[in-house]
Amino acid sequence: MSDANIVPDSRAKVTRGGKPGPMGFMIPIFCANCGADGGMVPEEGTTFAFWLCNPCFAACGELTAMMVMPDEVYWQRLKEEQMERYGRLLTTEELIVLVEADASPLATLVKEQAR
Repeated sequence: MSDANIVPDSRAKVTRGGKPGPMGFMIPIFCANCGADGGMVPEEGTTFAFWLCNPCFAACGELTAMMVMPDEVYWQRLKEEQMERYGRLLTTEELIVLVEADASPLATLVKEQAR
């Protein structure tokens, strides 16, 4: 899955134009293809956003159906590492012990998401 096509983030690299809203501080997003204004998303808790405007979706939206979001890639890698090393998915408690020991590629992968 490491060669998966990942959809781009629709948030700006440098946030400008944010404002308070009903769900906290809101930041703008833009069409991932042409850059058109796409409204706003809550800043807190939003680690990724992907959006295409209607004209761009009509022109190339079907191409994105086979692409994945970064979190999906991460969770797939985590699952594959567990299955390869242990033959099963570990429990939360087992993952905590593993991360605390910090002695395996799986621990490194788990910590990667925390950054």
